[in-house]
Amino acid sequence: MKLNEFLGIKYPIIQGGMANIATGEFAAAVSNAGGLGLIASGGMNAEQIREEIKICREKTDKPFGVNLMLMNPDVDNIAQMLKEEAPEVITTGAGSPEKYIAMWKEAGCKVIPVVSGAILAKRMEKMGVDAVIAEGGESGGHVGEMTTMALVPSVVDSVSIPVIAAGGIADGRQMVAALALGAIGVQVGTCLLVSEECPIHQNYKEAIIKSKDNGTVVTGRSAGAPVRVLKNQMAREYIKLESQNVDRDELEKLTLGSLRKAVFDGDTKMGSLMAGQVSGQLKEIKPVAVILEELYEGAKAELAKLSI
Repeated sequence: MKLNEFLGIKYPIIQGGMANIATGEFAAAVSNAGGLGLIASGGMNAEQIREEIKICREKTDKPFGVNLMLMNPDVDNIAQMLKEEAPEVITTGAGSPEKYIAMWKEAGCKVIPVVSGAILAKRMEKMGVDAVIAEGGESGGHVGEMTTMALVPSVVDSVSIPVIAAGGIADGRQMVAALALGAIGVQVGTCLLVSEECPIHQNYKEAIIKSKDNGTVVTGRSAGAPVRVLKNQMAREYIKLESQNVDRDELEKLTLGSLRKAVFDGDTKMGSLMAGQVSGQLKEIKPVAVILEELYEGAKAELAKLSI
């Protein structure tokens, strides 16, 4: 079974849940284009997310989901609200969804946590989740240590539930590779940041397009919170402070509000320009429908070339 059959969508592609970016309107645009749009919960409370779900439903009749970061201080209220609103899919990260899984599934939602290792994937399977997203460290934002190439087959071999690959996927070649590793589909984020519909500042989009293949760096390893971003003044200052063993509180002062600076203000110097290693491949801004179609058709074309 491929992801599109599993979720009832056109393409086997999920949009990543990107905080301050993945609004109800953007999720609807992705779903209308044939993928599965996700509303990100980061920085919002239960009623704010409910409003985004309402907006999404007004703009699409296709399946969509909500990404819940379990460290959200309003997590219990959000979890209950999601049971009431019952989006088709709930993806989770930054914690264990165990105490919410039964009520979500009772409401008819598919529960799909993001995992960074096989041990965590096996634990999630025992909890009764429907699938897992194995996200490699090539991705933008909060990252794990394992690469997608190593992580996905490890997770596939360790569980019997479907596995979705994420991290380092922006064209047909990478999608084919993910499927060859045993995934039923892919989750993408960075390549959608440069869509016409993505609500980030134009400066942010242009920074991605101008970036090179080595244009990202991981900050926050010393603080136990690694985040992949485009290289800029903020990232360089952060890494310099890390090398000086500055404590976590001082580091957090530098990044306070930095994602909002990037997304809303277009501050490409001191904003946190979260993006994956595929940034260097992205050369132009396109409609989200074109991005998804090119990804899928590109994968089909690459498959046709293969003869072993």
